[in-house]
Amino acid sequence: MTAPLVELRGAAVRLGTRTLWSELDLALSEGEFLAVLGPNGTGKTTLLKVLLGLVPLSAGTVEVNGAPPHAGNPEVGYVPQQQAFDRTLPIRGRDLVRFGVDGHRWGLPLHNRATRRRVDAVLEAVGATDYADAPVGLLSGGEQQRLRIAQALLGDPTVLLCDEPLLALDMASQRAVTRLIDERRREAGSPVVFVTHEVNPVLPYVDRILYLVRGRWAIGAPAEILTSERLSALYGIEVDVVKVRDRYLVVSAEDELPTEPGAHAHHDHAH
Repeated sequence: MTAPLVELRGAAVRLGTRTLWSELDLALSEGEFLAVLGPNGTGKTTLLKVLLGLVPLSAGTVEVNGAPPHAGNPEVGYVPQQQAFDRTLPIRGRDLVRFGVDGHRWGLPLHNRATRRRVDAVLEAVGATDYADAPVGLLSGGEQQRLRIAQALLGDPTVLLCDEPLLALDMASQRAVTRLIDERRREAGSPVVFVTHEVNPVLPYVDRILYLVRGRWAIGAPAEILTSERLSALYGIEVDVVKVRDRYLVVSAEDELPTEPGAHAHHDHAH
């Protein structure tokens, strides 16, 4: 067996007196797709920041591709949360992608031929060539996310981290973006850590789920985690998990619990 490409042992993150999660043991192998679920404030994005080398552990150890994570690691690709660009922003799609090479540098961007070829290749890989020279502020949310994925892939990363990449996207764009990420992990063997509020759009691709709730966590295959018993134990209240065709719904009388695993809380009962 090959060594894990992502590994945490006894890992904990504490913010002041608050523990986001602790005693976390996680090992991701080549090509594995991990969905990270849970309510707001449970440390999902913080987990990605730990793997990016931006947040230190309070306890335990972490390694990415056999070494401690550090900021600017080219072996880690990162797809950030969807944020709208100003419509008047003058940069083109290919400029946004190229930031994956020189966005961390001060001064003028690199314009060498090798970089242009790499940018053209990833634009083609994500299907964004047709709008590569359009201003990013005029593109749709789905088109912008394709460019962010291209940026994350520009350095041919060993590990791909995705922070809510489906937010504000319509269903068709969600499917297209998820397929792109899945294609990457299958072709390159890059394990994916995919933070999301809704697991249903990515469920066909997920190998395991890490579910974070109030300092507690559970990890396993979707069928192991998305059960009434497992989520009731995590939340500390009675929870019903209902599977309708291929979609999971979580039902509880508590205000804080969503209807979809990990989704934003917004109601006190399911219809």
